[in-house]
Amino acid sequence: MDLLRFITAGSVDDGKSTLIGRLLYDTKSVLTDQMDAIERASKTRNQAQQTNAPIDLALLTDGLRSEREQGITIDVAYKYFQTPTRKYISIDAPGHIQYTRNMVTGASNADLAVVLIDARHGVIEQTKRHSLIASMLGIEHVLVAVNKMDLVNYSESVFLDIASTYKLLAESLKINNLTIIPVSALNGDNVATKTTQMTWYAGESVLEHLENVQIRQGVNVADARFPVQYVIRPQTAALPDYRGYAGKLLSGVLKKGDEVTVLPSGRNTQIESIEFGEKEIGVAIAPQSVVLHLKDNLDISRGDMVVPTNNQPILSQDIDTIVCWMDDRKALRVGNKYVLQHGVARVRCVVKAIDYKIDVNTYEKNSAPNELLLNDVARITLRSATALPYDSYTQNRANGTMILIDETSNITVGACMIEERK
Repeated sequence: MDLLRFITAGSVDDGKSTLIGRLLYDTKSVLTDQMDAIERASKTRNQAQQTNAPIDLALLTDGLRSEREQGITIDVAYKYFQTPTRKYISIDAPGHIQYTRNMVTGASNADLAVVLIDARHGVIEQTKRHSLIASMLGIEHVLVAVNKMDLVNYSESVFLDIASTYKLLAESLKINNLTIIPVSALNGDNVATKTTQMTWYAGESVLEHLENVQIRQGVNVADARFPVQYVIRPQTAALPDYRGYAGKLLSGVLKKGDEVTVLPSGRNTQIESIEFGEKEIGVAIAPQSVVLHLKDNLDISRGDMVVPTNNQPILSQDIDTIVCWMDDRKALRVGNKYVLQHGVARVRCVVKAIDYKIDVNTYEKNSAPNELLLNDVARITLRSATALPYDSYTQNRANGTMILIDETSNITVGACMIEERK
């Protein structure tokens, strides 16, 4: 049984939490005591003070007290459920523009994005912003759920107008695998089952699409990348000469006897053996965590990377990257210095240039601004203190991401997707 990870995104009050709650409820993925708690919590909400008021299914995902009080999602909520066909991890991202940075975090490992649109409001700025992020992160499939169709009398013309507008947006972002479904998450129309309210719609329900969509496995099997996390040297009487390099194989395959290069030093050697679970194996396949033993005793430390000699990443101090700026206190400016974390490697870096900023409404590349503010998306050039071995995000997602960390507060301020060097 395979696993599908999908993120729901949209503006405030578009019904993301309700949609996930409806999926959980209709697939019988809610425990009895949890359902009792939700029923009690629903009665404390203003909209549930009337007789026979519906259960607020959004409470199944809004876990923070402040979320329940305000009726909005603040933190990213992860929910797990399964059907006879597939296992699912749903990622409910905040809709408020203030928390767009949380959507970037949640979407980084998603196979599919569910973008919600309020049928009363159509495509708005947050729709465009979330679609841009989904496109940049390389999410393969996008499902647009035009929600609250009950509030527009299940109008076919309203749905078709929104679908037409979004298709133009998707073309500009090169979103190829697009599905658009009219739903009412509150009433369950076209969520887990087909509705009789919209006989003019002949397509799948949301759950049917999630069940049937074909996804690629997210691991790059072509480019082996092994960052060293820990050097194991017991130096005991039983193991006086033991030297192993522990880490998680980010991508690709490594085999005993492979000719490899250690970066950034560029020293060549050979894999003498591979350990997994304290047993020797002949082949390591991503994303296994293993211990490598190399033929030669090289100077290797945490943050170094072992790669095939005939298939090496870019090794450079200059890095071109798309950044989503996540700091609401300080702007990014040319000359600013940050800690750059790439995998397990941490180095200092400086912003060399802001190449251009992406307009979230038109998706045009505007001339370089003087600074980046919260939720700005731009292409920048960084220079790191030491050379880093990296791939472009489009070629190898596992080795093509970084974060920027504020040196003084230690807060993550930027999420980066590395681009091909020009």
